[in-house]
Amino acid sequence: MSAPPLILGTMYFGTTVPEATARDILDAYADAGGRVLDTANCYAFWANPTGHGGQSEAVIGRWLADRPGMRDRVEIATKVGVEPAGGGGVQGLGPSVIRREVERSRARLGTDVIDVYWAHADDRDTPLADTVVALARLVAEGAVRRLGASNYATWRLERARALAREAGAEPFTAVQLADSYVHRRPDAPDADRYHRFGAVTEETRDFMDAHDDVDLWVYSPLLRGAYDRADRPLPDSYRHPGTTDRLRVLGEVAAELGATPGQVVLAWLARPGGRVRPIAGVSSVRQMESALAGAALDLPAELRDRLDRAG
Repeated sequence: MSAPPLILGTMYFGTTVPEATARDILDAYADAGGRVLDTANCYAFWANPTGHGGQSEAVIGRWLADRPGMRDRVEIATKVGVEPAGGGGVQGLGPSVIRREVERSRARLGTDVIDVYWAHADDRDTPLADTVVALARLVAEGAVRRLGASNYATWRLERARALAREAGAEPFTAVQLADSYVHRRPDAPDADRYHRFGAVTEETRDFMDAHDDVDLWVYSPLLRGAYDRADRPLPDSYRHPGTTDRLRVLGEVAAELGATPGQVVLAWLARPGGRVRPIAGVSSVRQMESALAGAALDLPAELRDRLDRAG
């Protein structure tokens, strides 16, 4: 069975998602052929009384320890850079932070190697070359297999890749940003966005078209359930005529396929043969199963074209 394109987001495992529930989700995802778990060293500090993260990694680590052979069946992606610092702010991406935090993440996860290690957000206070070299060293040492950049401006991403090429070091080969079927107004305030450069733009798509060695991982594709739940309205920044038209067409396509709008969104993002990998953060086995079904949904070309043209 081929691996589903859906990546399992585990942000709230061990905090708002109890460990027993998280284990059930992980079991069901792996049993369905799911392969990739996405977490971070800072998940979920805002939901934890201590104000620090690590809970999600620890849950995954304990689950793996109780499932002999499971580590060979799944890939683990985690991040560094946004864990709160002791004196305020975040830890950033200095070489000493990267070295310390990768060891802490490996210990919590109970693994010798991390499959994808993400720079969680750009650190403008640390020279970019220092971050690039420190991350690449982890690959050279075998602690990490691959590097990704999350919430980076496109020009900073490309500069980091150029610095890696110049140093003969491992470059970023994955990008993680927010994206969905509907889009915010470009001039909207950032009240509903966590990172200044955290959203896919036309520049991102142009970059992806020109770089076939880079994958795009998309977080928050379902906008916290707004497509399927009346109690989860879209943020105001998404309210414009283009959204109205796209939601209408999305509803029509979902009805024709006998699927939910959210499932169609995942199918639309996970284009066959494409390099876009949606990440679904779920809090129940039922949500996970629905997301897997959506990502695997057969979306005929004519329906995909209707979705593309709407709005």
